[in-house]
Amino acid sequence: MSEEKPRDWAGYYAKTSERAPRPTLLRALDLLGESPRGRQAVDLGCGGGRDSIEMLRRGWKLLAIDAEAAAIAALTSRNDLPPGAALEGRVGRFEHARWPQAELVNSSFALPLCDPGDFPVLWRNIVQSLMPGGCFAGQLFGERDSFHGRAGITTMSREQARGLLDGLDVAMFEEEETDAITPRGKPKHWHLFHIVARRPRQSFLAPVTTSS
Repeated sequence: MSEEKPRDWAGYYAKTSERAPRPTLLRALDLLGESPRGRQAVDLGCGGGRDSIEMLRRGWKLLAIDAEAAAIAALTSRNDLPPGAALEGRVGRFEHARWPQAELVNSSFALPLCDPGDFPVLWRNIVQSLMPGGCFAGQLFGERDSFHGRAGITTMSREQARGLLDGLDVAMFEEEETDAITPRGKPKHWHLFHIVARRPRQSFLAPVTTSS
């Protein structure tokens, strides 16, 4: 399994950044298919870049956002960063960020690290920033996750998670519950929803106000 919120960010990225891109991202990329280079993607909570690198490798223009400066430093200094990669790294919390309209918004194991009071606006911004036909890929934490009840963590029921996807075409909704050891060697109970959802091509959602 994956992510927790560790104290030693540099060490955490060193342990996780070389792992393969996550299946949710790969499913979204397959749905979006091959096309001219330079399509816009956003990676919210990019970490050390295991997903970001795959998007860049496939020729996407990427805005990577993370609250930790160490994450952006790890991503931009990777040895496997493709030559001429169209990458912008930005340090900041995604709850307060603005990003351009995108064909792909990825957020692997990061959205639950948003305070419940900020989550509804964050989710609305994600959905409304998707171009018609664009995809969201990522995870949400279920109510039985061991992080449930922690300050600043958003968890939800299966029904709540499904409700967030109203109006979207759901390509993946997989619930997982398991015990595992985190990259820091700590035991953790995971209750996860793995999601890939697509904004319909005929969509009447109002666009968000974006800024660079």
